[in-house]
Amino acid sequence: MIIDKANKFNLLSTAETGAATAKPNKPLEIKLPKRNFDVVSPFGNDPFVGHLATPVTTSTLTKTYLNLLPAYKEGLSPLLRGINIGFSHGYFLLGPFVQLGPLRNSEVANFVGFVSTISLIIILTTCLLIYGFVTFSKNDNNEKSSINFLNSKGWNQFTSGFIVGGFGGASVAYALLKFVSFIG
Repeated sequence: MIIDKANKFNLLSTAETGAATAKPNKPLEIKLPKRNFDVVSPFGNDPFVGHLATPVTTSTLTKTYLNLLPAYKEGLSPLLRGINIGFSHGYFLLGPFVQLGPLRNSEVANFVGFVSTISLIIILTTCLLIYGFVTFSKNDNNEKSSINFLNSKGWNQFTSGFIVGGFGGASVAYALLKFVSFIG
């Protein structure tokens, strides 16, 4: 009974059912279209593999937001990506050091926060260098990646841009704190 139902839906090959005259079934091939890099995509670009896709992670709003981040934005060189990311890190890291540091109520709070921010940018750049050295230690410059800083040359440019942008962002934030008076 089960074999008859399996034959009805072609679940068994012809060798198992004893029908020697029928042609063997070829497996159905599914060809996926080639796509550019997408931040949120099915695992291995195979939509039939289970993964944790939710309405939030697969929404157009989320994909658009992630594609506009400097790390994934198209048309930026690795150096500009690093400068953009470093500037935002340097600019926003100064605030917590100034407002939450141990010298927050003193006259030197802004300067100590600036020095602390520069120190943290140096530590983060060292971590980026170590990561790049370990990850891209092979000669992989010929490898084409969908993101142009995921090779040794691109990662070195990204890291250089990060430290320059980090110093610039911290300097701009410090200058704003020093020379612009806030009302209130």
